[in-house]
Amino acid sequence: KAPRGTAERQGMAARLKRCVVRRRDGPEQHGVAASSLRELRDKACDVLAIDKAREPITLVLEEDGTIVDDEDYFLCLPSNTKFVALAKDEKWSSKSLDRGTSWLSESVDEVDSAAEKWKQLARQLKDDLSNIILMSEEDLQVLIDVPRSDLAEELAQSETKIQVLQDTLQQALDRREEERQSRQLLQLYLEALKNEDSILSKVAEPEAAPRKEMDVVDTGTSSTDTSATTALRDQVLAALKEKPAPELCLDSQDLELVLKEDAAALASALGWDKQKAGALQEACDQELSKRLKQVQTLHSLRSTSKGKKALPWGDWPSAKRRK
Repeated sequence: KAPRGTAERQGMAARLKRCVVRRRDGPEQHGVAASSLRELRDKACDVLAIDKAREPITLVLEEDGTIVDDEDYFLCLPSNTKFVALAKDEKWSSKSLDRGTSWLSESVDEVDSAAEKWKQLARQLKDDLSNIILMSEEDLQVLIDVPRSDLAEELAQSETKIQVLQDTLQQALDRREEERQSRQLLQLYLEALKNEDSILSKVAEPEAAPRKEMDVVDTGTSSTDTSATTALRDQVLAALKEKPAPELCLDSQDLELVLKEDAAALASALGWDKQKAGALQEACDQELSKRLKQVQTLHSLRSTSKGKKALPWGDWPSAKRRK
């Protein structure tokens, strides 16, 4: 029979949960064993050398940024769960390119990052095929470019079915391109009508028109808010400026960020007037609503089907377009 002290130590070791902790912006990971959430916080502060002035820290799941502040929830997590330690005033954020790994060091090799990206996107499709609707054009292109054999191995499907999947992704990408071209043509048509109305008004009022133009210039400069700031990433802002229909290029998460922005701050960041920024937010709102309705429709169809299963891999329609 083991001594009492030995038995207590064995029982304590059995209750310890192995965890992995890291800082938000640091590449180094540290293994920590803790029996409670409080103990994990204390050990994380020590092993990550977090200044006492920056405590208390917040622990979030590395996978999706879920805040872990409940002991019962902590005990339900599996061993080797990865946590990110956020010091005081730090916030967790996710990026559309890497799906929530924004704290990774910039020194990570680009090839490894690209490989990790397509695998994450593939796992999203494996969980729910309706995620195709929520992906950005860039995400769709990444999955289309993946070698068929690699994608088949990741999804545990035959290469024939993966070919159907990639053809379906190409169809979705083509449809968005067609929508963009249609919107661009409509925009050019509306601008032509506006220019025509402007010419007619100048002919009807040859003397009043120059003064009105001067008024427009004066009021435009006074309404510029140079102190406005925006939380959008440079990549999103670049897409908003350069793309003719940027709402089609962004994934659903970035669309939500655009909608949450103050119209004045967004206009200042893009160098636009407030009216144009408001129109952009309205277009993003419509695109996001359309995607969510499509997802709801797919779920509704699944729930009413006899098998009540996800869309079968073998029943996809044959693709009409190929890359």
